[in-house]
Amino acid sequence: MTYSSEQQIFLFFMVVAGTTVTLYISNNALMYFVFRYQQEDLFTGIIKGVSVFAIAFIWWLIYYIWHYIERNRSAQVDQLKLETTVKELELKTIKAQMNPHFIFNALNSIRALVDENPQRARTAITELSNILRSSMQTEKAETVSLENELNIVKDYLALEHIRFEERLNVKYEIDPDTLELQVPPMMLQTLVENAIKHGISRVIMGGSVYINSSLKGMHHIITIENTGQIVEDSINGHGFGLQSTRQRLSILFGNRASFEIRNKDERTVEATVVMPLL
Repeated sequence: MTYSSEQQIFLFFMVVAGTTVTLYISNNALMYFVFRYQQEDLFTGIIKGVSVFAIAFIWWLIYYIWHYIERNRSAQVDQLKLETTVKELELKTIKAQMNPHFIFNALNSIRALVDENPQRARTAITELSNILRSSMQTEKAETVSLENELNIVKDYLALEHIRFEERLNVKYEIDPDTLELQVPPMMLQTLVENAIKHGISRVIMGGSVYINSSLKGMHHIITIENTGQIVEDSINGHGFGLQSTRQRLSILFGNRASFEIRNKDERTVEATVVMPLL
């Protein structure tokens, strides 16, 4: 049963009053019947009653405060457990939404190659196999090393190069000190995939993808630049993997991480992820 604040205060004083009366009567009975003390005058009785009330009040106050703190602590622990469970479920849901989309695009690239170049198609199947293996290994992980993520990205871009050939140029600039840093699994791959889908594929002459990873103070900064342009509707919508990227960064790092995408100039889109060093 749950009591209101007023009811709890009333019950507290009732308990204190009951304890005071009980102690006062017990003390007087003990003094009179056992030790044969003479009956006290009114003033002395009042002083003793007030003293007993004060002692009972302090004792019960300490008791209630201790239990109140314990209940709050238990509630906070339960809340943290609930938030952790919710985050795990959200991460699993986001991963489940991303992986089928990625596999579909990769299989389309391989299908286009089967008749034209069977040998390259077999190599592409091996590359896809490597990506799927890495994806399954990171399915239960909240974060993976940047090096692991880059391996998936390189295999993915190798598959896309089959389709775009000379229309796709890729450049990496990776600080070696960032290779062991932790990042959300499949996040970089998702951003690169969307750079290809919404950027390079829409430009007749193709374009380039530039991936940079560096350290700045206590932050890990990943920048992806690609040929193309975005409009306001794409930024606010689901293009470029924006929704999943923001969700995952928020779940893992809260407001300590940020994600921004913008038109760097008239031909280039720049996506920037800033994460705290773990």
